[in-house]
Amino acid sequence: MTSNTTLDSVYSTNKNFDQLYPTPIRRLSYLHWTPIEIARQAAAFLAVTPGSNILDIGAGVGKFCLNAGYYFSDCNFYGIEQRSSLVKIANQVQEQLGLSNTSFIHGDFTQLDFSAFDHFYFYNPFYENLVDESLHIDNSIDHSESLYEYYAGYLYTMLNTRPAGTRLATYQSSHTRIPASYQLVKCDVDTLFSCWIKTE
Repeated sequence: MTSNTTLDSVYSTNKNFDQLYPTPIRRLSYLHWTPIEIARQAAAFLAVTPGSNILDIGAGVGKFCLNAGYYFSDCNFYGIEQRSSLVKIANQVQEQLGLSNTSFIHGDFTQLDFSAFDHFYFYNPFYENLVDESLHIDNSIDHSESLYEYYAGYLYTMLNTRPAGTRLATYQSSHTRIPASYQLVKCDVDTLFSCWIKTE
């Protein structure tokens, strides 16, 4: 990071934060990456206990984790992403920011051991499978409606097996895909940002 740029200014606006990314990635921000104000709200809800391990499912270039980790240094934020190119970018920005409590994992979230994580965040990571090719991040992975159903079903089952007290923050995601064992405790209808706690 340049010496005349402070972290506070970097985190002050979406435009400033997005300057950390290559131009093609910045162009995708409005559609695919979590806005910094949503990241802060989600992190504040999820980071309730020091030492918590929080997972972003479909982390992209790490914008949620990199914001959450900055504001909540006593928790650990992990992002799982299946595109290696995006993980590489996320790691580069993490190094630039000097954050030690964020980690990025290249892989398929269905292969993770979810017992290692306490709470979860996602920004509708599977919806890309349902939209026109022109709205895809790239064509380096397969896209199909059947993949959407598979991933959404797997996520539903995983969430349903987590212990009571598990917290979940979602952004622009369907409420019908959240198990009934989760109670909705906050909902901003304007941004489609929602917070949930597993009650049973």
